[in-house]
Amino acid sequence: MADELSRVAGVKVRPADNLFAVMAGHDALVQAMGQLRLLAVALLRIANDVRLLGCGPRAGLGELRLPANEPGSSIMPGKINPTQCEAMAMVCTQVIGLDGAVAAAGAGGHLQMNVYKPLIGFNLLQSIRMLKDAMTSFRQNLVEGLEPDREQIQRFVDRSLMLVTALTPSIGYEKASAIAQHAHHQGLTLKQAALELGHISEADFDQQVNPGAMAAPDA
Repeated sequence: MADELSRVAGVKVRPADNLFAVMAGHDALVQAMGQLRLLAVALLRIANDVRLLGCGPRAGLGELRLPANEPGSSIMPGKINPTQCEAMAMVCTQVIGLDGAVAAAGAGGHLQMNVYKPLIGFNLLQSIRMLKDAMTSFRQNLVEGLEPDREQIQRFVDRSLMLVTALTPSIGYEKASAIAQHAHHQGLTLKQAALELGHISEADFDQQVNPGAMAAPDA
């Protein structure tokens, strides 16, 4: 049996060292399902981030332009719905739920026998198919047509108060805090507020406040 499976699958398959243990429990399948759950959790987070960054276009963040896969919302004409994000979220939520069922099934063995393998196998294969289809659709119908709204992103960067943390090492916490508060209350950019208060020169500000460097993966 092991030799034939190895031939068909193209991978080395061998009998378990302890046949009694693998009859009582299906730990390898439970672990495999756990990895699918981990993938689903990561994909769900990505889908939610894309949906949030794409909300708008005028009253939300609007940092991403989502491709229009359908004519629009049935309620709001012209609205682009994040349908691929929603589909991915539903698939991931389902897989997370199926993992719970597989975990319970894995623990359902009694003494030398676990009869839950049909449930485990069904949920495992269904999860693989759903995630494969969801990721393919997400890539083809969303990711490949996704575009950043660079002007909107630049507006947010220019008005971000968080960037003041880059000034703390050189001018200290109190002055950096004063710049942030002044910018917030007066509706100014950090640079405008810093120059008005005279806490730093324009050249030093430009050198120290570098959003691109701060956001780099190796920052």
